[in-house]
Amino acid sequence: MAAARENKQEVTPLYLNSGLSGEDATELAQKLYVVLNSRLPVRVNILSDRSEGSLVNPLKPDEDIVGTINTAHGPLELIVERVNDGNGMRVWLFSGETLRAIPDVYNEIDLVTVDGILPRFLAEPHIFGIRIVDWILLIAGIPVLYRLLGLLGPLFNPLLVLGRKALKQPAGPMLTTMHGSIRLLLLAAIIRWFVLTIDLPLIERQLYAVIRIALLICGTVWLLLLLNDFGERYARRRIAVSHLGESIALIRLARRVADVLVVCLGGIAALAYLGIDATAALAGLGIGGIAVALAAQKTLENVIGGFSLVFDKAVRVGDFLKLGDVSGEVDRVGLRSTRIRTLDRTILSVPNGQIATVNIETISDRDKFWFRHVIGVRYGTSPEQIRQIVSRVRELLIGRSGVEIDTVRARFIKVAPSSLDIEIVCYIFAPDWPAFLAIQEELLLRIMEIVEEAGSALAFPSQSVYLTDDREPARVPDSLGDETGLRIRT
Repeated sequence: MAAARENKQEVTPLYLNSGLSGEDATELAQKLYVVLNSRLPVRVNILSDRSEGSLVNPLKPDEDIVGTINTAHGPLELIVERVNDGNGMRVWLFSGETLRAIPDVYNEIDLVTVDGILPRFLAEPHIFGIRIVDWILLIAGIPVLYRLLGLLGPLFNPLLVLGRKALKQPAGPMLTTMHGSIRLLLLAAIIRWFVLTIDLPLIERQLYAVIRIALLICGTVWLLLLLNDFGERYARRRIAVSHLGESIALIRLARRVADVLVVCLGGIAALAYLGIDATAALAGLGIGGIAVALAAQKTLENVIGGFSLVFDKAVRVGDFLKLGDVSGEVDRVGLRSTRIRTLDRTILSVPNGQIATVNIETISDRDKFWFRHVIGVRYGTSPEQIRQIVSRVRELLIGRSGVEIDTVRARFIKVAPSSLDIEIVCYIFAPDWPAFLAIQEELLLRIMEIVEEAGSALAFPSQSVYLTDDREPARVPDSLGDETGLRIRT
């Protein structure tokens, strides 16, 4: 193609394995150049530069495919083959099979050319092999077209209204301009249409292809970043409704990670289009990631622990919990640590990795409170009095609102060294701990009144000392009550 551009008619036939010579070979070479210049795929950088070729097909090691073009009879593969040049050298030439189809493809080329309608000062001067008119279109035309496409924003308002109705969102402001990411994608589509419609040389099509791919990648990345932002705001609104405020930090982290992934994927796509193998770079990033992970092991452990706490809903902001020897209210759940407001009103920061490995008792999540007390009445209380106390306590609990009737239990359970013990058990429904304490206080005071009304009293540990003479037998009271006789030698 370089020889054809420089009009080296004695050189161009040397690249053809056609068997022709003279003007026929020169004419065929010129037609091949026109076909290649207008139809050859722009990514010629993916062609192998090795002397043995790419060896894509092991069954045909002496053939290679330059590219595939569309014709009226279907796709045509442009094949080059390695042949002997007669001097003991093996060179690559366009195959005879491809050359036989070139005249028909040449006759099909009817793209519009602008060379005949442009002034000479725009069509003939070239900068880096590209006409000056193309540089003007790229430098001035694309920014102007980008601004004009912004005026099409109101055309998308009906779609915006339908989307809000589908999401059951209230009506909001309408679009006055089109978003920049959509404009970049439309510019890429316009450039694609322009290249397919206008007859442009290969080098100019390559330049437009690079600009189009750059706009396409930038527009897609920008649009995905916009969707990430929309997803974060939508999740934050749902979390605010669900009272899961501790998830906000994790959502922000997830959004940032998604943004980094989107940008990295855009960079990898750009490198892949330019023919740069990103495998080595990805491998290096993998090794670097392992090194960072080993260096930040504790930090990653806490971050992963924070994810597990939020996803399992083990700890939430506002919960009152007991964590080991610490009791307090959860003030904030972060990525690295959780802050707890202790009963002393101090802030305790606990790494999430430690919380994920210990037992957590969430006191504020109780659906009902356990009321259990053992009261001891003094010795000397008769069995009838004990039956009366147990019966009246049971009636008290059953008649009290908020008490789970099926769990009520009042039993005489033990003869202790200094008391007769009665166990009282039930579950009480209460909205929170202070409300339960108020109900418990009321019940305990009423139980004390029941014991007094039965003619007994609450016992307490005590001892009585009896002094006796060895010459007289010890006299022990008939009723000891809660007293214990002790004989002391005098």
